[in-house]
Amino acid sequence: MLNAWAGDTAGYATGLRLHNRLEIATGLGFKFTMRRIPQACLALTVIAGSSLSVSPSAAQQGASTAVDGLRLPGLTNYAPASLDRSLALGESGEVTLAAHLTDGGEEIPGGLVWRVFRTETGPDEKLPLVATARGGTGVFELAPGSYLVHAAYGRAGVTKRITVGKGSLREDLVLDAGGLQLNATLSGGVRIPPGQLRFSIYEAGGEDSVGDGALIIPDVEPGSIVRLNAGTYHVVSNYGAVNAVIRSDIRVEAGKLTEATVEHRAADLTLKLVRERGGEAIADTAWSILTDTGEIVYETVGAYASMVLAEGGYTIVAKNRDRIYQRDFSVVPGRNQDVELMPTDLLDANNQFPD
Repeated sequence: MLNAWAGDTAGYATGLRLHNRLEIATGLGFKFTMRRIPQACLALTVIAGSSLSVSPSAAQQGASTAVDGLRLPGLTNYAPASLDRSLALGESGEVTLAAHLTDGGEEIPGGLVWRVFRTETGPDEKLPLVATARGGTGVFELAPGSYLVHAAYGRAGVTKRITVGKGSLREDLVLDAGGLQLNATLSGGVRIPPGQLRFSIYEAGGEDSVGDGALIIPDVEPGSIVRLNAGTYHVVSNYGAVNAVIRSDIRVEAGKLTEATVEHRAADLTLKLVRERGGEAIADTAWSILTDTGEIVYETVGAYASMVLAEGGYTIVAKNRDRIYQRDFSVVPGRNQDVELMPTDLLDANNQFPD
């Protein structure tokens, strides 16, 4: 299993929009490459972004709000930022912090969150947060001493220890990060409605691992770009809410945008119980959908039962007024259709619909 990185976790920044674009300065010079992964078509490209001005440090103002609820892997819990004494003129050092996606790459022009911590815990056994800033390259006025600097870029992050003196200091942090853009289609390249499609990103497990690794980001919208540290991730794609699920291991390259498209073999179905072919659906019908092994995958009550099912054979059971109707049915990938249960599907042929 991959080690967790010092980035923002899924619990941080509830208002963060997962569709933020990956910002990479012009001139990275990566070549277009492509490789295939199981059940997924993976294309690697590079995004070129124009240079932007960066905002200076907002060392104390609003610091406690900006970091509320954050967990930083590899760091002890921290305390909200505060100044226990004012910095006398000449007693502080100017520190310039810059971040790069790759070693030797251009500075990231924006979208960063900087946090500076003291290295020793306070009385509450937390690392005091000294300063925080958002934007690109940041400039901080810090008292001489040792600090832990954390740079977050989406879900990618890196931490570095620095020592500040009375003079000027510049520190460059390499995130070793890239972007991941996910999408899915049906057989034949048919696009899936975005409202029916969601992705979850997990840490990739080892060869002997069972099940998914630690959840990194849930409910990722198709087409949005997620910033991640370079590495392999386990991605789960859900089409609908029943059993149309595709799992893939995807490699994120530093300084590149990895585009992955998976193919779902499933169909969107609508079930109804009718007295005659093409007739009105009968209300208050209890529905159960079973696989060919007898496992119940979906249950609901209503005149209609709409769902997305993976390719395969199923048994549809409908119950209305103590009468049970049953029909075997096969789902063909990409063939969305209505399925009707009729009086001929009644298990007791002598007990038809009431008058």
